Amino acid sequence: MAPRPEEPRRDATGSRRGSSRAAGNRGGEPREPGVGGISDARSYTPRGRTVRESREERDERAGTARAGDRAARQPGLPGRSEREERTAAARRTTRADQRRARSADPFRPALQVLDGGRATAGRTGRRAAPTTRATVIRTVEPADTRAARGDEPPPRRRTPRPASTARRPSRKPRRPLLLADPRRRLRLGTVLTLALFAVIGIRLVALQAVEAPAYAGGGVTDRLRTVDLPAPRGAIYDRNGNVLAHSVEARYVFADPTRVEDVPATAKALSPLLGIPVSELAERMAPRVRPGGTPSEFEYLARGVTIDTAKKIMALDLPGIGAHRDERREVPGADLAANLIGFTSQEMVGLEGLEARYDDLLAGVDGKRIFEGGAGDLNAPIPGGRSETTEAKPGSSLTLTLDWDLQYRFQEILSDQMAKVSGSTGAAVAMDIRSGEILAQASHPTYNAADPRKSKPTDRTDAATSFVVDPGSVHKAITFGAALQEGVITPDTAFPVANVIVKGDTPFRDTHKANGRTMSLAGMMAYSSNVGTITIADRLGKEKLYEYQQRFGLGKPTGVGMPGEASGRLLPPAEWSDSSAGSVPIGHSVDATPLQMAAVYAAIANNGTWVQPRLVKETIDSEGKRTPTEPSATRPVLSPENAKALRTILEAVTTVESATGLTAAVPGYRIAGKTGTGWRLVDGKRQPGEVASFIGMAPAENPRYVIAVFAHTPGGGGGAIAGPAFRDMMGFTLRHYKVPPTAEKRPEFTVYPR
Repeated sequence: MAPRPEEPRRDATGSRRGSSRAAGNRGGEPREPGVGGISDARSYTPRGRTVRESREERDERAGTARAGDRAARQPGLPGRSEREERTAAARRTTRADQRRARSADPFRPALQVLDGGRATAGRTGRRAAPTTRATVIRTVEPADTRAARGDEPPPRRRTPRPASTARRPSRKPRRPLLLADPRRRLRLGTVLTLALFAVIGIRLVALQAVEAPAYAGGGVTDRLRTVDLPAPRGAIYDRNGNVLAHSVEARYVFADPTRVEDVPATAKALSPLLGIPVSELAERMAPRVRPGGTPSEFEYLARGVTIDTAKKIMALDLPGIGAHRDERREVPGADLAANLIGFTSQEMVGLEGLEARYDDLLAGVDGKRIFEGGAGDLNAPIPGGRSETTEAKPGSSLTLTLDWDLQYRFQEILSDQMAKVSGSTGAAVAMDIRSGEILAQASHPTYNAADPRKSKPTDRTDAATSFVVDPGSVHKAITFGAALQEGVITPDTAFPVANVIVKGDTPFRDTHKANGRTMSLAGMMAYSSNVGTITIADRLGKEKLYEYQQRFGLGKPTGVGMPGEASGRLLPPAEWSDSSAGSVPIGHSVDATPLQMAAVYAAIANNGTWVQPRLVKETIDSEGKRTPTEPSATRPVLSPENAKALRTILEAVTTVESATGLTAAVPGYRIAGKTGTGWRLVDGKRQPGEVASFIGMAPAENPRYVIAVFAHTPGGGGGAIAGPAFRDMMGFTLRHYKVPPTAEKRPEFTVYPR
């Protein structure tokens, strides 16, 4: 593209505008040079020609300009003098004439707008030579004219300023106001708006995706509420499904320490209703901080509160005090098997007995509910807020081997007999000899397991597993059985029995004197001969006697499942003194529990096989699935023949005239057993009084049950109650289980054979 000339092109009249009406105006009147109409201004273009100028006019002007240029370059041509004349005339134009010419142009502002807001100066910003618009004429010949003459276009040169014209200091022209481009403004606004939205979007994404957990966790801790969901505790049943202990609906009372307004006054109001000291309640309601650093909003005040009591507490409308559903341990039988079952705390934690021993199994697993709640009066779950619930897992239940009816009758009989002699401690145990199951286990004294707070610790002891005694003469069955098994004696053995025997420095006498006569084994057992038993033990040897004591289960707990079961104590042969050879065979210098001795006689009744006693028959999980316990451990001690022979010898105790166990005989049944008189030991020390006992089995010809009765009577007379108590208990047991009376005739015994 050809470069744009610095000065606008002009027509023949000197006007920069040009007009489509220049050929013939209205009325044919010539216009004043330099002055044009508004239509000329509108049709003017920055190139200095009108848009209506025809192609022929442009070509004519271009040719004239070229011809003039060629003439100017050749000396003597008239065209050169004419151009010089025009140029000199233009130089003489003053600046004033230029200002007057510009001020006389009323359309100059419009031309500037059409020219892009620039003055007549060229795009380079150089100031144009001063000219007078009224006298300026076109000096450039048309290009086609110069081309016809063959002239080359003259080189452009700047016209020198006349020397006579005084140069004024240049002044930078005022820059005209540039009008804004709306499209550029729209683009800029769009870019800024998009950038703003981009920043906001990025920030929102950061808040929702990156920083959301931090902001969410910052306040949720203050809104979280935790409510414990107690797991229902498993029940305890007897062998027939009767409830011995179970949980019933109750209420627990709690405090929110952050909302309790007056701690002393609140504790004082609750103490009479809950039965808890004021100081203890005040301590529980005192503000405290949890391990996580948040204040505690839940503290138990009491559990297992009856529904009626809870209603009274809620009626007080104490700030920060509430009550919710809970459970309370209920023992329908009150003192029935209480010494075995034990009891729980208000928090449903087993404290004694089987409740403590199987607490993990019975308790189950508590649940928990965590939710977002409001504060103050709006302390309720927030809809749509965080809510997590861990369901409570109910505890398993226990089915015991106990028989409700048998247990009740045993406790009743034992209590009545103990009351006759002011007995301090008594125990009665009934066992199934084949399975080792405990059918009844009574203790005296006893207590109400439903309200254990009123009892003494000694009342809650299970005497059958913790009552440690010198068994006395009931131990003689072990000596006789070991001698039979080792072949030292036979069922027909008989020998003279003196009235006294000395071991070391201790004499041992018989209550029923034989005066040196020959006595049978049955006679020795019937009259509980100490001299005859010590003589047999001498033949057996202390090592063998100690061995059979262990095989019969003495010296260690039976593992029946009761917490705190005593193991008893055996005297090793190496520790025997000279007198031990006389005391150990007849049941002294030996510590044992009533349950251990009952297991000894159960082994004799079970054809010589010892069976581990057990109290738990099966477990029942929360879904009702029953799982039997492992079968009892067994081990042979005597051969069936020797066990039968020993049972026959023991039967003499209840049949021989003037025998020690006549009061234990049960009409219609053959009974085999043994009486005993020993001592009670506490911390290894002998206590005042005596311990009377009787252990027997029935029916003797085919035993099914073994019952052991022990009674400590500080004032004596225990022998008068042990036999009758056994008789009543065994008679009830045989009738309860519908055992038919004995059809066989009792054996005849000879005490002093000739």
